Amino acid sequence: MPIIVNLDVMMAKRKISLNELSERVDLTLSNLSILKTGKAKAIRFTTLDAICKALDCQPGDILEYINDN
Repeated sequence: MPIIVNLDVMMAKRKISLNELSERVDLTLSNLSILKTGKAKAIRFTTLDAICKALDCQPGDILEYINDN
């Protein structure tokens, strides 16, 4: 899939653990882990909003499009 999830990069930059982010965005560890590893097929805008607020970043800092042509 040409959409890359850079959640782990932003978490490292902000020095925040998966557990702490999970608490801040009110998302289960397993769902957040699926997103972090790039295995998620979709993300709700409300979830993306909460993650961006918690990490003080833009959606483009987390999601990246790679043209694989």
